[in-house]
Amino acid sequence: MSYGMLIILLIAMVGFTFWSTRQQKKQQQKVQEFRESLEPGTEVATVSGLLGTIESVDLDRDIVIINSEGSLSKWRIQAITEPPIIPAYVSDDEVDEEGNPLEDQADSLEQKELSPEESDSATK
Repeated sequence: MSYGMLIILLIAMVGFTFWSTRQQKKQQQKVQEFRESLEPGTEVATVSGLLGTIESVDLDRDIVIINSEGSLSKWRIQAITEPPIIPAYVSDDEVDEEGNPLEDQADSLEQKELSPEESDSATK
């Protein structure tokens, strides 16, 4: 292996390390800005998976109170993250990307909406 290849490999390693450190700093800055912008009514999640809304924030003591379905709990601000984004197509009902019912479900919904007399006449 020549010195040229060794230098190229070393430059590539330093470049990758610099790029990865830069990405990590950007992500940490984004999380820090989110935590500093917390206010009552903001929807949040905790690192353990609790979902709820902020009831109060005490930035001096790094504590927030979260209301999760009527239950209040106190958390350190470091445990707070943005809530997950749940796409419209992930639900109990079968829907497409825009949230519209799929063809098979649309047909079954039409059948359910018909009265018993109409469904008998429709099947004959």
